[in-house]
Amino acid sequence: MSAEATSPGARSRRRGRTSIDLRRLGRAALLGPASRDRLPDAIGHVADAHRAHHPDADLLVLGKAYVLAEMSHRGQFRKSGEPYITHPLAVTLILAELGAETTTLTASLLHDTVEDTDVTLDQVRAEFGDEVCYLVDGVTKLEKVDYGAAAEPETFRKMLVATGNDVRVMSIKLADRLHNMRTLGVMRPEKQARIAKVTHDVLIPLAERLGVQALKTELEDLVFAILQPDEYERTRAVIADRATTGPSLDTIAVDVRRTLREADISAEVVIRPRHFVSVHRARLKRGEMRGTDFGRLLVLVGEDADCYAVLGELHTCFTPVISEFKDFIAAPKYNLYQSLHTAVAGLDGAVVEVLIRTHQMHRVAEAGVVALGNPYTPVDGAEPADGERADPTRPGWLSRLLAWQESATDPDTFWTTLRADLAQDREISVFPADGGMLGLPAGATCVDAAYAQYGDGAHGCIGARVNGRLATLSTVLVDGDTVQLLLAQGPVQAPGDAGGGGGLGDAGGPGGERTGPVAGQAQEAAPGPSPEWLDHARTPAARIAIAGWLAANPESLKVPESEPRAPGAVTAGRRGVANVVVDVPEDATVRLAGCCTPVPPDDVTGFLVRGGAVTVHRAECSAVGRMAALGRSPVAVSWGDEAECRVTLYAESFGRPRLLADLTEAIATAGAAIVSANVEPPSEQRVRHTYTLQLPDAAGLAGLMRAMRDVPGVFDVRRAQHEPAS
Repeated sequence: MSAEATSPGARSRRRGRTSIDLRRLGRAALLGPASRDRLPDAIGHVADAHRAHHPDADLLVLGKAYVLAEMSHRGQFRKSGEPYITHPLAVTLILAELGAETTTLTASLLHDTVEDTDVTLDQVRAEFGDEVCYLVDGVTKLEKVDYGAAAEPETFRKMLVATGNDVRVMSIKLADRLHNMRTLGVMRPEKQARIAKVTHDVLIPLAERLGVQALKTELEDLVFAILQPDEYERTRAVIADRATTGPSLDTIAVDVRRTLREADISAEVVIRPRHFVSVHRARLKRGEMRGTDFGRLLVLVGEDADCYAVLGELHTCFTPVISEFKDFIAAPKYNLYQSLHTAVAGLDGAVVEVLIRTHQMHRVAEAGVVALGNPYTPVDGAEPADGERADPTRPGWLSRLLAWQESATDPDTFWTTLRADLAQDREISVFPADGGMLGLPAGATCVDAAYAQYGDGAHGCIGARVNGRLATLSTVLVDGDTVQLLLAQGPVQAPGDAGGGGGLGDAGGPGGERTGPVAGQAQEAAPGPSPEWLDHARTPAARIAIAGWLAANPESLKVPESEPRAPGAVTAGRRGVANVVVDVPEDATVRLAGCCTPVPPDDVTGFLVRGGAVTVHRAECSAVGRMAALGRSPVAVSWGDEAECRVTLYAESFGRPRLLADLTEAIATAGAAIVSANVEPPSEQRVRHTYTLQLPDAAGLAGLMRAMRDVPGVFDVRRAQHEPAS
C-alpha cells in the first residue's frame, strides 16, 4: 500500500504537489464504475494521455482493470482523506504521460490490489493474463509479519529480480514512489525522512540507470525538500529572485533560432529550466548565478545527421566552450541516453549550455525504458535471436546486480551492498584480450574485471596486462582499456597448502616475490585472494566472492612459520645477499624485493615472510605499508661495505631499428652487466624493456639511467617500484 489507509475524517495538512485533481477523482471514483458502453469518468484523463502516445490502443482493458481496482479498494482511504483509488489512478496517469503501453497501465491500476485487498494473483492472471499478473506480483510488497525487519530489503530484492525479467516492474515502482513522495506531507516527519532516505539511496539511482529522467528529477527535488529543507528554501529563493545580469536565455534562444533558420535547418529550440537540485549544484559550483545559469537550451531535430549540422552552425556562429562538448550520440550512456552537449558564449561573454537531440532521443531521455514500450515484443513477428530477450538494459549494470545478489543471502548485506552499488553512477567498458566486452562501474580495477570475467575462477588470478603492459591487480581501469587477466596454471589452494600469498601481497602478482606466469614460471596452484584485494575491489560481486573465500579459508589471514623458533641471537656482520646486513636468525634467507629493487644508499626495511625468509624493500615501497597493515613487524636492515649491487630498470621507448643494440651498448659502456632482459612486443608503436643489471658501484646508477635515457627513441627509464595503493 502506498500510503496508510485511515478514516475519512482524519484529514491532515499535505505538503507536496499533485499533477491531478484528487478531489475530482475522488468524487468520480465514489460514483462507481460506469456502464459497459463507455469508460469510467475517473480514468478519462488517463485514456486521453494514453491515446496521445498510442492512438490505436484498446482502452477496454483499462476500463476493466479500473472496475476491479475501484471495487476492491472501495471503502479504503488515504491518510490525506481521498478515496484510495486516487493513488493507482495517479500512478497510472504518470506512466501514461510518459508513454507507457497498455499492459503497463493495466498493471499499474491493479498494483496494490493483491497487497491490500482480497484480490489474488490467480484472479489477476485469469482476468488479464500472465504479463499483467507478473507485473503486479513484481511490485507487491512482502509481509512484515513473515519477514520482520528484513521485509523492506527482501521486497526490493524481489522487485529487482522481477525487473531482470521485465523492466516494466521497476517503471511501475518508480511512478508509485513519485506519487507517494508528492503526497508525503501527511506523514510524521520521521517517517518522511526515512522514506526520503530510501528514495535517495535506491529509487533515484534506479531511475537514473533506467533513463527515466522525468521521474528522477522530480524525485530529487522532493527528497531535497525533506532531507535538506534549509538548502531547499534557499534555492527556491534564488530561483524566485532570478539573477538578471547579462542576457537572458530568451534572448540567446532567439539568436539560436535565427542562426539555424538562416542555415536552413529545421529545428525546435526550447528553454529547459533547471530543477531545484540542479540549481543548487550550479550555485555551489559557480557561486553567483547569472540569468543563463538557470536553464539550458534544448534543440530538437528530425534526424541524427541534423544534430551534427546544428552543432557545426553553433560552433561557427558562436564561441564554443570546447571543454563542455560531449558526444552521447556516437557513444550513448549506459542508460540509453543520447544527445550532443555543448556550451557557447555570446558576444558579451554569457555562456549557455545547449543540448542537441532528435525527437525520438528526447522521448528516451525523458522516459527511458518506459519510452521503449514493451521491450520484449518481437520485431516484425520475429523471435529474438538465441531466445534472448531484446532488453537493452540487461547486459550491463542489471546483469551484474542480479549476479551478485544471489551471493548476498543475508538481508543486511544485500541492503548495504545494494546502496553502495547504486551510488556508483558511472559506467565504463573494458575489453578482454580474448574478445567480448565487460561493463564495469567507474573506478573498477583489474580485480573487478577478473571476477566479472571468471567468477570464482578469479581466485587464481596472479596478474594482468592492461593495454599490453604488465599491471598490478590494483590498477584502476578507464573506459576502452584492453585487459588480459593472468591466471595460475593449477587449482586454487588454501594458503597453507602450497605456500605463497595473493596476487597483490608481498609474494603475489607482478612486482612481488612470486611472479608466476608474468615471468614465465608455471605454478602448480594458485594461493587464492589475499585480504588486500578487498581494498581494490569496487564491484559487489568481487567483494562478496573475495570475502567468502577468506571466510572459508581463515588461515589465509595468518602468517605461517616454518617451525617454532626461539628468539635468535643477532648475527652482527652476517651478510644475507647483495651487501645487506640484517638482524635475523643464522639460517634465515635474505633477498631483495623484486618490486622495488633497493640499492645502496636507499633507505630500506625488511619483513619476515612465509618460509622464514626476509624480504628487503625500499622504505617508500607501497608493499611496506601493506605488510605493516597486516601486523608484520619490520626487521632492522642496513647496507654493508661492498659497493656492488643489483637493480631492475624499466625502459619505455618508441619502436625503431637497432634500438635494442643501442640500449645494450649504453648499458655496457656504463660498466653494468646484464643479468636478464625482457622486451615486450610493440603496442601502439611503444616498447617496454625490463633489465636486471649488476653494477660494480651503486653510485653509478644515476649515470647509467641518464645514459639509457639519452638513447634516441627512449622516453623514460625508471627503477622497479609498486604503484601506490589507490
